[in-house]
Parts: sequence; C-alpha cells; structure tokens
Amino acid sequence: MQPTPGLVAILAYDGLCTFEFGIAVEIFGLARPEFDFPWYEHRIAAVDQGPMRAMGGIQVLADGGMELLEEARTIIIPGWRDRNAPVPEALLTALRQAHARGARLLSICSGVFVLAATGLLDGHGATTHWRYTAELAERFPNILVDPEVLYVDSGQLITSAGSAAGIDACLHLVTRDFGTQVANAVARRLVMSPQRTGGQAQFIPTPVSSAPRSDLSRVMQWARERLHEPLEVRDLACKAAMSERTFLRRFTEATGMPPKAWLQHERLGRARELLESTRLNTEQVAERCGYRSVESFRVAFRTVVGVPPSVYRERFGREVKAIS
Repeated sequence: MQPTPGLVAILAYDGLCTFEFGIAVEIFGLARPEFDFPWYEHRIAAVDQGPMRAMGGIQVLADGGMELLEEARTIIIPGWRDRNAPVPEALLTALRQAHARGARLLSICSGVFVLAATGLLDGHGATTHWRYTAELAERFPNILVDPEVLYVDSGQLITSAGSAAGIDACLHLVTRDFGTQVANAVARRLVMSPQRTGGQAQFIPTPVSSAPRSDLSRVMQWARERLHEPLEVRDLACKAAMSERTFLRRFTEATGMPPKAWLQHERLGRARELLESTRLNTEQVAERCGYRSVESFRVAFRTVVGVPPSVYRERFGREVKAIS
C-alpha cells in the first residue's frame, strides 16, 4: 500500500447533482481521525465559472478550476447536469490528459455520459442508471454497456449505476487502495452494510419478499457463523424450512443475488479480512472460509479480487497477529 492515496478531485458544475456530489465528499473529503494513516486529500474542481447552482437551491464554491485535475490521482464525476447537455471541450481534454498520466476516473450515474464523450470508454465495460443504459449503448456503440450491475471496474475507469450505487463504487475504490477492513469501517461510519459487489443487480423487480425479512436475516447470520463449513444452498434452504426452489426464489427477490453468489461474496470477504489481519497461511485461510481445496480458493480469489491472496496480503496486511 502506498504512503498516501493522493488527491481526489471532485467535479462541480452548474446544475450539480447534489446527492452524487455529497457521496463523493462524504467518502473522500471527510476527516478520518479513526485511522492512523494518511487519508485522501480532496479538492472541488469547478467546470464552470463563478458560483454554481446545485439541485435543492444550493450554491457551490470550488477550490479551483480544472487545473486541479493536473494534480489529481483520482477524479470523481458526480452525475451530469443533463445527459444530453454538451460537455465542455476543456473538460474533455483535461480528463483525457489525466487518464493518459495514470489518474483513475470514476463516474456516478449520468456522469458516465461525460466519460463516454471523452472516448476513453470505447472498448471497455461500463454502466449507468438502469433508465439510461439503453440510451448510452445507442449513442456510444463502442462501449460495452452492462445494464444489470451496480458498477463496472475497468481499471482506471470505474462507472456506477444510479445514485446510491455510487457509494458502492466509491467504497470499491477505497477497498482497492486500503483493503476490505478499512472500506468496511467507512461503511460503518455511513451506517450502512458493507459495500455490495459490482455484479449485484441494480434493479430488483420484487423488493419486498413474501418471506419475512427477519427469517432470511437469521439464515444469513447463521451462514456467516459457519463459513468454515462446506455450506450449500440446500443447507440454507433447510435452515429456512423451505424447499430449495422456494428459498432460491425468495432469497434472490430479497437480496438481488442468488444464495450461491452471496455465499461466495461472504467467503471472499472473510478471506480478505483474514489476509489483512492474521498470519494464517493460504491453506488455513481457505479452510476457514469453507473451500474444499486451496487451489479452488486461489482461483476464486483471483477471479473476484483481481490478484492472488499472497499479493493481496502484501498490499493490505497491517498489524498482523497470530490467531489460533
């Protein structure tokens, strides 16, 4: 892990999307006295001249103009005033130059239309609010638009779905920089559950399950306490006193993801915590997370996290302790 995560420049513009802007400021701009390591620096970079109006009758004063993008390691595009509104050429040029020198660019909701206009997303995966994905794909056919997911990480380019999915995308970037434990600590301060995976559905057709939510919550907590066991969907269904088919349907309706995918997410989350905070070797971590073989664990970890367990530990392990 690098000594400092660098400067985060958050764009502000006339017609600013207040909620998306607030997400970025809350995660990257808030002081973090609970951490004993450097947090992000942050600046508000003005796209337009003078005080800028935000939704809700708010006016925003920036720390500087687009020259701030020259110093930024990360640039956040919190929506856009209108997805059909032209993007100033000066902003497009500044974003292309920032990307060329290695900066990460993250868009929230309609902010993807700004990134799309730069041409940087051509040939890459991206997403946006489910209401706009068809339009994005039609206007920018060279972008691989995924209408289902919460966010897409294409390396230097991260795009998120509507509004609250921006929180998940920002927490994902925190995870990349600091690891799971730090991202979960940020989520706790936000009084929200840990960051959702990018592949989770952004739109759940039936948000209220016919099964009492408390019943599913009890089953999920029961499973979290037994991740070291080789749990299968049928075990969860049995605990819920449902048929496997009924449980699969109701669980997916309530959470937006199948139980097998949820188990994988929980197991890999536990694995990251163990790699960050203990001296357990890879075989022991795999065993404690319910994998039948260390090879299947390594494959799953690398597929989802992007690096092998050993590399993840090198980057994010801190104050390592032995546990029995």
